[in-house]
Amino acid sequence: MALPESIKYVVIGAGIHGLSTAWHLAENLRKAGKGGGADVIVLDKSGIAAGASGIACGVVRNNYYQPAMRRLMAHSVSVWESDMEAFSYHPVGYMQISPEVMHEDVASIYKQQKEIGYTSEFIEGEKDCMKYMQNILSDWQAKGITSVLHEKKGGYANNTAAIYGLAKKAESEGVRIVTGIRVTGFKRDGSGAITAVETDKGNINCEQVIVGVGPWVRQIWNMLDLPDAISIKGRDGKVHENVPMWVYWSLQEGTLGVDPDYQKTNDGKMPPVIHVDTDAPLYSDVDGSLITDKLWGIYYKPDFHFGGVQGGAMPFKVQTPIDKVRVDPYGPESPEFIVGDDFAHMWVSALAFCQKRFMGQMPKYKKEPSGGIGCFTADSFPVFDRFASNAYFIADSNHGYKMIGVGKLVADDICGKGDELLQPFRFSRFAEGKLHPTSNSPFPWS
Repeated sequence: MALPESIKYVVIGAGIHGLSTAWHLAENLRKAGKGGGADVIVLDKSGIAAGASGIACGVVRNNYYQPAMRRLMAHSVSVWESDMEAFSYHPVGYMQISPEVMHEDVASIYKQQKEIGYTSEFIEGEKDCMKYMQNILSDWQAKGITSVLHEKKGGYANNTAAIYGLAKKAESEGVRIVTGIRVTGFKRDGSGAITAVETDKGNINCEQVIVGVGPWVRQIWNMLDLPDAISIKGRDGKVHENVPMWVYWSLQEGTLGVDPDYQKTNDGKMPPVIHVDTDAPLYSDVDGSLITDKLWGIYYKPDFHFGGVQGGAMPFKVQTPIDKVRVDPYGPESPEFIVGDDFAHMWVSALAFCQKRFMGQMPKYKKEPSGGIGCFTADSFPVFDRFASNAYFIADSNHGYKMIGVGKLVADDICGKGDELLQPFRFSRFAEGKLHPTSNSPFPWS
């Protein structure tokens, strides 16, 4: 496909955010009589769903301690529900299963879910939690659990199928998606505003740029000479200087190669997505050795798309100096950022800790490349904001896949239709000290 010499909107990235934004932007323009999909082009250096969106486990949840994240996710769930077939969305629900150290946090989440009308059920006390879980999964055996937050909405989507569903919607509005084209820089005017996107196939004059590139966000950020270190005003009122804007985390996921039906509930249905955090000691299901006696967490679900029970565990910070981190090759193709035997040992042992049916199943773990790398912001929460006056960054901080509705909110914001849900995620929050509260979860995104 030949590149246009000029177009109003250039979207960089053909993943969850780029395609969702392009679709909704084209729809907004058409409905307002101000153009349409012919005014929007999506560029991707590889292909549709070739990055983080294509390997995401696809979990959709509202289990956030931060009020702004809960509202954002409730909106996104409504978008998932708007066309479940097109997005290959499975609304099985989601369970946050926690120890006493997290009880107060999860109770707060439940209370505020009720306030925004997000349907969930909250079970408290070790005996009642065990009874509730065994009524769903008879072989449940996790010890030390004192709260279960059962979200009746949410669930999971099949990663690539959902992204191709978004691409189809964007293309039905007339959006052009051009793959195999790499953005190499920007032309800017005297005020710093972008006038053209430079690529390895030629330049495209434009009025606005939308950046939705997931773990490659720092590369585009640097092309615009934006700061790699920032000042942050803490909750104590003190200003912390030279805080890294970006931090890379290695993502830990894999698949147990059993029939997904193996994980059906007592009544023969597919279970909710299960997320367990606990401070109970975790012992090896292979040799009985202690794996950890610190707070740990896993999540898992049966998934025909992955061909088994798929899930993950806590990520870990990449210790390589940030300038030396190689995002490409990405995901399973990377020799650096794929999970190893330690993850498999921990994760399958944790499955066995939770349910008897997983005991002795270590040999069925799929020894295939999995995992990836995420680019997190300074506080591990998203940044949705304009830079260089006409470059809109969707920096999802690895919360990305589940937030399919962000594209609609960004498109509305660009078209001047309101931005209430996006306001808490502006870049200015760092300098103003308007930081999101943090929980006791072992996961950086909760």
